[in-house]
Amino acid sequence: MNDPAQRAALEARNAALRTQVDSMLANLERQTSALREAQAEAVAKTGSATSQDGLVHVVVNAAGIVTDVRLAPNAFERNTPEKLGKTFVQVVQQAALDARGQADAAMAPFQQNVPDLPDLFPGAPSLKNLLPTPAAPPLTPPRKPDDDEPRDSLMDGNGW
Repeated sequence: MNDPAQRAALEARNAALRTQVDSMLANLERQTSALREAQAEAVAKTGSATSQDGLVHVVVNAAGIVTDVRLAPNAFERNTPEKLGKTFVQVVQQAALDARGQADAAMAPFQQNVPDLPDLFPGAPSLKNLLPTPAAPPLTPPRKPDDDEPRDSLMDGNGW
């Protein structure tokens, strides 16, 4: 490779490739940083829900773990333990769905247009269904107050 013209052409192609690789690495670094920020945002999300009668309020973290429970002072006066338990389960489920929705929204930009393994390597197995997504538990329908329960509550305004 003693020809100066060939050597100059080769060096120009090398420089162009280096510039392209540097640009790709910088882009990867920006995307990785943005992904870390989105993951941190998703993990920090919390969901909350309050029962229709205002007697139960629950906060859960992004993993669906209950982090706060508040019961109205008259919660035990207006309910049987069975009714209160069912209400509690319903409110926890609603709060968990709220947190999950917020976390999913934070990660959504990074989950769009992501190629699957068969897109890159024809005939390869798909990775999309490798880990099944857990189905959300069915929410129990809101209960109607019994005729013997007082219609007005201090907590009806969801004053949490």
